[in-house]
Amino acid sequence: MEALKNRVAVLVGCNYPNTGNELHGCINDVLTMKETLVKRFGFDERNIEVLTDAPNSSKMPTGANIKQALAKMVDGAKTGDVLYFHYSGHGTRIPSKKHGHPFHHEEAIVPCDFNLITDLDFRQLVNRLAKGASLTILSDSCHSGGLIDKEKEQIGPSSSQKGLTSKTGYTLTKKAIPYDSILEHLSSLSKATATDIGTYMQELFGSDASLRFQTASHALLGAIGPDEGILLSGCQADETSADMNPGVAGKAYGAFSNAVETVVREEGGLSNREVVVRARKVLQGQGFDQHPCLYCSDEKAYATFLGHPQKTEHYM
Repeated sequence: MEALKNRVAVLVGCNYPNTGNELHGCINDVLTMKETLVKRFGFDERNIEVLTDAPNSSKMPTGANIKQALAKMVDGAKTGDVLYFHYSGHGTRIPSKKHGHPFHHEEAIVPCDFNLITDLDFRQLVNRLAKGASLTILSDSCHSGGLIDKEKEQIGPSSSQKGLTSKTGYTLTKKAIPYDSILEHLSSLSKATATDIGTYMQELFGSDASLRFQTASHALLGAIGPDEGILLSGCQADETSADMNPGVAGKAYGAFSNAVETVVREEGGLSNREVVVRARKVLQGQGFDQHPCLYCSDEKAYATFLGHPQKTEHYM
């Protein structure tokens, strides 16, 4: 019998407490997903690293800490291993210098210290994967479509764009920090005077800054053909994702994270494509106009979400 392959996860939830960018459901999202990974997908708790910005957190989700956790997971993987990264928090868009970019921006997530992790960093991680290992990224953040640079689009932008709405009556917060706000925050921490975000990132974070801001280092990081990267994004690159707050302590959640949780609890053994299609329907039924997307190879689109059929046990 073939030995059981490792199933390893890094889960990151950023609520940005006591700031003007505060969210409420992101930590709940990753704690709920941790339970799902253990009870339905066969992950061992010892192989799940959780980083949150909760007041009692032992390891904050800074850019450097998130990248260190991801590097450890990816570099330790062997053929057949199933790797999973779940991010719930703010996203942003950086003006693109590439000709022909469809939205004229590059996508990034926003760690608690604003040391952005960009689509190029995720491309590098995918390129480093051991042959036969897989890396599934679920990003419940604004502008998350295309978060793995040059990954093939399987379920992409919708022509329907009406804005962020909901039938739930909950308070909705967009999980996005505008580029100008990012720039203003970084400039307040820096001694430099610049209009280019790369100058601030290099001064503040040095070698821990994204590859996107390292001189000429991204030129060699193209896609390498069909690969083992899988991205489930909470919305299109030009859309926002919602943080839902019912006003009851401990009950807030991300709309996309909750939709995926709903889908995988209802039926096991779904493909990556089926999970995204059904999550779209859940969000549509709740009145949202954010459109989750799927980016991966043709083969991975029809592969089972997280690698094998789920357990059928029910739990609260």
